[in-house]
Amino acid sequence: MRKIIHIDMDAFYASVEQRDHPELRGQPVVVGGRPNSRGVVAAASYEARQYGIRSAMPAAKAHQLCPHAIFVKANFETYRRVSATIQSIFQSVTPLVEPLSLDEAFLDVTDSLSERQTATELAADIRQQIKVQTELNASAGISYNKFLAKIASDINKPNGQFVITPERAQTVLDALPIGRFHGIGRTTEQKCHNAGIETGFDLRNKSLVQLQRLFGSSAQRFFDMARGIDHRPVRPHRERKSIGIENTFSKNLESHSAFVEALDQLSHQLIARCERQGKYGQTLTLKVRFGDFTTYTRQMRLRLPATAESLLDTGVQLLGKANPEQKPLRLIGLSISDLITFDQRDVQLNLRLE
Repeated sequence: MRKIIHIDMDAFYASVEQRDHPELRGQPVVVGGRPNSRGVVAAASYEARQYGIRSAMPAAKAHQLCPHAIFVKANFETYRRVSATIQSIFQSVTPLVEPLSLDEAFLDVTDSLSERQTATELAADIRQQIKVQTELNASAGISYNKFLAKIASDINKPNGQFVITPERAQTVLDALPIGRFHGIGRTTEQKCHNAGIETGFDLRNKSLVQLQRLFGSSAQRFFDMARGIDHRPVRPHRERKSIGIENTFSKNLESHSAFVEALDQLSHQLIARCERQGKYGQTLTLKVRFGDFTTYTRQMRLRLPATAESLLDTGVQLLGKANPEQKPLRLIGLSISDLITFDQRDVQLNLRLE
């Protein structure tokens, strides 16, 4: 039986800003784009979340929801430095650490526990070390696989932890709203609601054949999720190949201006994701799906540095190649590959300037 811990920092970027700027403590803080820009929210403090503000939301909408929110420009150099401290704490516990982003990671502590120590106690100790060294709060989930540990870390947020044992796993999953299953986004959540799937219990009561009708090739994943099945190992050297985002529209987009507006939003959201990962990409791929479900992809090499504006410009060029007749679009996606770190990007830029 494996023992997996998922550590997730609480409102990481916003909490760092509140730590470093005492006047922001207790205030609704939004990290990311300015309220009068087309930027997006990179992170929101828990005070801001009470107004419905969430990451990847357009900054203008966040301002509408909370006009007195304090908008702060992201400082990724500081976030990466704090993240390095947190990662060093993880590495002192176990070599089996799989970072997912600057603010969360899986730890396999199966072989790292002393005879008298439980994984739950170790998770509490890790959170305490993070608090002492960074003054920040972290939440933790403990279970016997990655999927359940990820679910568990969200249950007692913020600044809490939860353990899902084999005996209680099915009870927890059956009662869980379908939208809180990791890997189920808003579009899929709505699809589940339309099929009468409101909770994990409802999902578990669908046969594999029924799930195949609903989710196609993803049916087995949904079948396993409802039963808490996940055999994936914690991969300490996992190298991400690309970072992407896509949007399936409730109604097909039919005008060029609507295409460009969708690309603009995706470009800002993709850059925000890249910054959270501490990476930039050198190749942009556009994916479009038409109303008849035919799908095309086109890609182009980017000029560094990648920005939301350069992604939009390149995306519009690629859209002209993928959809020259401007047919209605059901889905648009952007992904960036050939990833490099911020440091590698800076080296490349300096070489070009010399």
